[in-house]
Parts: sequence; structure tokens; C-alpha cells
Amino acid sequence: MSAAADLLSAPVSPPTWADLRRDASAQAVFAGFLTVFVGMAGTVTLLFQAAQAMHLSAAQTTSWLLACCLSVGVTGLLLTWKYRAPVVTAYALPGIVLLIQDGAQFRYPEVIGALLLTAAVLTLLGLSGLFGWLSARIPAPLAAGVLAGILIPFGLRSFSALPSSPVVVGSMVGVYLLGRALFARYAVPAVLLVGLLAAWLTGSLDASALLHVGGGLPHLVLTAPAFSLRAALVISVPLLLLCFASQNIPGLAVMRANGFGRVPASPLVSVTAFASILTAPFGAHTTTLAAITAALCTGPEAHPDLGRRYVAGLSSGVFYLLAGLCGSVLVGVFALLPAPLVQALAGLALTATILGSLTTALHEPRWREAAVMTVLVTASGLSFLGVGSAFWGLLVGAVSAWLLRGRA
Repeated sequence: MSAAADLLSAPVSPPTWADLRRDASAQAVFAGFLTVFVGMAGTVTLLFQAAQAMHLSAAQTTSWLLACCLSVGVTGLLLTWKYRAPVVTAYALPGIVLLIQDGAQFRYPEVIGALLLTAAVLTLLGLSGLFGWLSARIPAPLAAGVLAGILIPFGLRSFSALPSSPVVVGSMVGVYLLGRALFARYAVPAVLLVGLLAAWLTGSLDASALLHVGGGLPHLVLTAPAFSLRAALVISVPLLLLCFASQNIPGLAVMRANGFGRVPASPLVSVTAFASILTAPFGAHTTTLAAITAALCTGPEAHPDLGRRYVAGLSSGVFYLLAGLCGSVLVGVFALLPAPLVQALAGLALTATILGSLTTALHEPRWREAAVMTVLVTASGLSFLGVGSAFWGLLVGAVSAWLLRGRA
């Protein structure tokens, strides 16, 4: 029997300290660090953009980031330890992008209420066991179409920023393309470093100001939620779909593909969703399973031995907690970055996700036309009857799929 088969058939038991000392390796610890670095390199930029769009204070922005890191770090640590498998969680990228697009039209307490509603529904789906049943009934092309439609405008902004800052943005685009060809996994961090260097050389970034960014431990800022039907339609419904189909389902698929099929799905969803309920009043949007960065901890890059890869999951949880403690510094740094650099970094960091979403949306011929309608309506930024484009994109896509269901 293979090592993978042995692991799949073995009973689940949390590791002891003796197990951890035996199984720990520099390779796994670095994989955990890299997971956090890659995951935050683009998402912190987007989170800062969302905070600006919603006119949040520095304290509220720091609270948001801290609450996200606490939720992700704690859930990742607990689930990895419980199942002795690298369970990597994340603060949902689609959630940040959705809030950039639609969050500004609501009062901040309404946004918090919508996030709480999303987390509550996800928790019920996990606890009731309906997650697996529903996951098989949401058309993947339409869910991917909504995500692609939300992300495409951010990709376009990478290039619309080029005329205002050709050296900075041009160097970032060039490094991204070179990085994707030669060191794909590190392309986004390389883009960030080159962008910072180019901005400093051209005088658009004051490096001395970065050295004087205020530190200190961040603190959580409690915001009482307010609930509205419009916020539920604009934020909760699309976010629920995106977290469900664009984060949790792919996250499970990554684990299954790397030999961790024994880990049950429902507890993963219910635990991360319940953590979202606890942290939403402090600004955190929905915590989900990681999709893209999870491969760094679950694959052979973390360790050749499947039984020792859980150390990478534990490491990523610890590094997320450390990143949360540095939230004040991160928010201060991003406040000093020039706008073209932030726009280019966000768009380039999302390019791979845009490609994956479009590939999924357009892969099956019978869904292709409906998926295109979903992408176009969502990307248009349409707002009708006070409801944003993500909701209308999903609705138009569903109607299109129903009308065109007989066509190949």
C-alpha cells in the first residue's frame, strides 16, 4: 500500500508535542511562511483599497486586518491540529473585491450586518450537512462568471495606471511576465519589491517616511451591526455564493488532490464560518478555506512525506497571527504607497485568479453563453434598484442558462 493510501486509511488523531518535534522541518515551516506572504502580498493592498472606498479610519482598517489574521490564524491552527492535515484558511479575496465595488453605498454598520448574515448562513450550511448537497447544485460556470466579472475591472486598472506612472507600472508588468515564466510562485512578491524600488528611484515614494511608520500593537474596534434588505441582496447573497463556490469548494478540491481526502468537509466550513461570526463585528469579512495558497502547504513543496505536511499548516497559522500583530505597521505603509503602484499590484496579483475564473466559466460549451452574460453584467458595474452588479450578473446568468438549456 502507498504512503498516501496509508494516510487516507489511518485514523485521525491530533499530533502530540513529540510528533511535532519529530515531524518539524525547515521546508514545512518555510512553506507556511510563503503561504502567508503570497496570500497577503496582494490581499492587503485590496483590503486597504476597500477601506478607503468605505471611508474607514486607520483604527477601523487596522481592526479589520487584525480580526482577519486572528480568524485565519486560529482556525488554521485548530483545524490542522485536529485533523493532522494542512488545513489552510484565508480571509476571502472575493469578499474584499466585492466590498471595494459595493461597500461604499452602505453605512459601515450595514456592511457589518451583511457580513454577519453571510457568516450565519455558512455556519448553518456546515452544521446541517447541507454544504455537500448544495455544492453539487450550484453551477460552477456561473459562480466563476460572477467572480471573473468582479475581478476584471481590477485587472484593467493595472494598465490604466500606466500613463500616469510608466516607469513604476511598466517595470511591475515586465517583472510579472518574467516571473510567471521563470518563478511563477514568487511572481507577485517580486512585483511588489520591484514596484517599491521603482517608486523610490522615481521619487514617488519617500523611503524615509516608511522608516517612521508608527508601530505599536493594533487593537480591535467593535462596530454594532445594522441589518437591511438591500445590503443583504448587494453584499450577502453574492458573497455567500463566492465564498461557497470560489473558496470553499476549490479549497476542498486542493486538499483532495494532494491526498487529504479523509478530512471531512462540513466541520471545515462550519468552524471557519463561526469564526467569521465572532470577528465580523470587528470588521473581518468572511473566513473560508484557502484555494490558491493552500497548494503551497498541501503539496510536495511543503514536504515529500504527506504525514509531515501538517507542520506547514501549523506554521501558516502562526505566521498569520504574527502578521496580525503587525497590522498597524502594514496599514501605515500602504497609506504611503503611490496609487499607481497599489492599482498595478492589485490587478497583477489577481491575474491568475481572473484566468482561472474565466477558464472555469467558459470551459463547458453548454454553459458558455450564460457564463459570458454573467461576466459582462457583473463587470459592467451596473447598479439598478439599489442592487449591485454581482447580484444582477448572477440573476441574468441563471435566466440565460434556463432559456438556453437546450442548446449545446
